[in-house]
Amino acid sequence: MSFDNLCKLLSEKYPDRFVNWLLGETPQTVTVLKTELSIEPIRADSVTFLQTDQRIVHLEFQTRIESNPPLPLRMLDYWVRLHRLYRLPVTQVVILLLPPANATEIETAFSLESTRHAYQVIRLWEQDPAIFLHDPALLPFASLAATSDPAQLLHQVAQVIRGIQSTQQRQEVSGYAQLLAGLKFSQPLIRQAFMEGVMRESVIYQEIFQEGRQEGRQEGRQEGRQEGRQEGRQEGRREEGLALVLLLLEQRVGQLPDELRDRLSTLDLAQLEALAVALLNFSQLSDLLDWFKQKHL
Repeated sequence: MSFDNLCKLLSEKYPDRFVNWLLGETPQTVTVLKTELSIEPIRADSVTFLQTDQRIVHLEFQTRIESNPPLPLRMLDYWVRLHRLYRLPVTQVVILLLPPANATEIETAFSLESTRHAYQVIRLWEQDPAIFLHDPALLPFASLAATSDPAQLLHQVAQVIRGIQSTQQRQEVSGYAQLLAGLKFSQPLIRQAFMEGVMRESVIYQEIFQEGRQEGRQEGRQEGRQEGRQEGRQEGRREEGLALVLLLLEQRVGQLPDELRDRLSTLDLAQLEALAVALLNFSQLSDLLDWFKQKHL
């Protein structure tokens, strides 16, 4: 469920941008609603409820179409509860992140005897990537959009992200985009697309690279330059990974004590990557402490 959680995080962080994408309008106000609904409450981490001036927007992100209870029944259940509670029109949109197996039918309505309830389904792999490439809030979804050359699109996404001026926003969007790209691409390809340009911006990368090059000159050996480059890339990736994890953690659990920040700074790149995925399920500081305990760190 980590990918669904990430989508929920994005839709609640940028609710106005999602409403603009899905409804084609920019309302004056957009409010994120709680996902608990009364009468035997149901809740799913992949669900987001947004309220505009005159409408409720129900978003549901799915990596798989199969569910229990079935998706059409669940959408009908949500519609009834939302309309009963808010007495407003309800627009329901299911966003499928990945195509299902060839024989799987993608239903867009609940139908039984005289009852029929329809909802929208967006197949992300059929969407024009331009929709996402020009909006930092939606940019993490771009690599999953329609393309005849997936690898080229992934590199294009990375290039657009490198053009974001704010360092914090650039690191944030890059982290989200890399996590979602993991649904479709291998980690080596993601690292190649995202890390090469970003790492060259890292002060630490530059310092280590320069040290390696100087050592190479002093020793008169090509190996010194190669080693400096390799160490620089590795350390640069770790520093960028740490910055991303700190940003995501503070969004999920709030400000971190200095003691925990120090513990995080000792993690290697593989541990930081594992934490970046795990923290999408965090809701409080104790979740991070439990993660450290589980990893014996």
